[in-house]
Amino acid sequence: MTVQTANPIVQVLPETAPFSEEQRSWLNGFFAGLLSLDNAGVTALSPAQNAAVMGKVDDGAPWHDPSLELPQRMQLAEGKSLPRKLFAAMAQQDCGQCGYVCETYSAAIAEGKEPRLNLCAPGGKDTLRMLKTLVEEGGSTPAAATEAAPAAALGPLGRCRENPAMATFLSRRKLNGEGSQKETWHVEFDLSECGLDYIVGDAFGIVAQNDPRLVDAVIALLGARPDAIVNGKTLREALISDVSLGPAPDALFQLISYVTGGETRTKAKRLAAGEDPDGDLDRLDVLGTLHKFGQARLSAEAFVEALDPLQPRLYSISSSHNATPGRISLTVDTVRYSIGTRPRWGVASTFLAERVQPGDKVSVYVQRAYGFGLPQDPETPVIMCGPGTGVAPFRAFLHDRRATKAPGRNWLFFGHQRRASDFFYEEELTAMKEEGVLTNLTLAWSRDDTGKVYVQDRMRERGAELFAWLEEGAHFYVCGDAKRMAKDVERAMVDVVAEYGKRSADEAVAYVAALKKAGRYQADVY
Repeated sequence: MTVQTANPIVQVLPETAPFSEEQRSWLNGFFAGLLSLDNAGVTALSPAQNAAVMGKVDDGAPWHDPSLELPQRMQLAEGKSLPRKLFAAMAQQDCGQCGYVCETYSAAIAEGKEPRLNLCAPGGKDTLRMLKTLVEEGGSTPAAATEAAPAAALGPLGRCRENPAMATFLSRRKLNGEGSQKETWHVEFDLSECGLDYIVGDAFGIVAQNDPRLVDAVIALLGARPDAIVNGKTLREALISDVSLGPAPDALFQLISYVTGGETRTKAKRLAAGEDPDGDLDRLDVLGTLHKFGQARLSAEAFVEALDPLQPRLYSISSSHNATPGRISLTVDTVRYSIGTRPRWGVASTFLAERVQPGDKVSVYVQRAYGFGLPQDPETPVIMCGPGTGVAPFRAFLHDRRATKAPGRNWLFFGHQRRASDFFYEEELTAMKEEGVLTNLTLAWSRDDTGKVYVQDRMRERGAELFAWLEEGAHFYVCGDAKRMAKDVERAMVDVVAEYGKRSADEAVAYVAALKKAGRYQADVY
């Protein structure tokens, strides 16, 4: 496919790539968004961006593997150019939360066109520190550091993180049964007022708010007035809606080092440099940091300035616009855990699970998928592997195929801990199986009495049939944990191809690589 804007840009995808016309149209806008604008209109991509998009840098990007740790990725990028090193520093999930994919985000930073180095949410502080180091060493000047840097243009309403729309929260219902160790919710929003639509495979951005209980605790330790005015709003309002109260940023440690002395100052400086002098860095979120450095006296304005912006969260969409126009649903695991005696709560997941109420307006946006979606030909068979909340996009796929009467066969591998309490959407999936929409439903339970069984084990058990589907042109999809599950599924696929395709290990790896290159092996991982 050739992406066209005001003038031809680059060759991005082959004509056979599995994208609908609407997806192709979005890709035009996606790559147009990478262009710089001036008074004369649209100009060409920067050299680094152009190379990234066109794939001219043909080094194979061996670091582009989310299961690799940052030091391993950086070692693989040794001796490469600055854009490639920046690429290796990203979390490699191509999640879209930054508004780019990993490679194009890296190119934009290298060219000084993207001022924000903290957009890689999955990479967190480690990626941010590495990006800062690489930019300083490489002599690249982020746009924020130059007076002439243009302000980032807002994208279409509700189509990017910079310009969210308002959607109405409708409802939530718990998907787990009694005895489950998880807390998972089916969440629905009404899009009729904001007019947003989406394609299955897309993600939904939620601009959540911090828990007021945490905010009040932070204000108490800060020793400030909740109604103190910071950037035109009260301190409490700013802490609820504007800044992250998660892991303490280096800038907060630096600020503390400026207002303290002696050993306290030394520890704060070491923390700002990424060290862990007391072995408690995992406990140092913003509240934990204020408790540790209780003697530091920080002004409300300087404190807020030192914190990172509150990032939106992306969730895989679990509904189909073709099946339920004007509504959208998500499948959300609530994040709750403890470090020491302190409870910790996921910002967006607990916002959706308990704080937002039916009828409330929430800032949202649709993040178009890049390289993750149903085949263009409705007759193409699809195999979907989604344990836990990884089932979300595949519920959307199935509802879409049923609504559009797509004749292609559908096979879902789903797994979780216990069948009795963790079989999400059991009635729906059973009905689809009975209707013939779902050709195969293969289940795996890791905590039942039958022993630990995972989706990759079921893939191996059904290997002959799985390989036959692939040989008949099926597309394979996996959604879920990037560090372990997705890698285990890929290993199982290689094993299946080797055994039932009568191939050597190297040939099986090459077979799976060819599936990926053809767009027939797609992953949505986090």
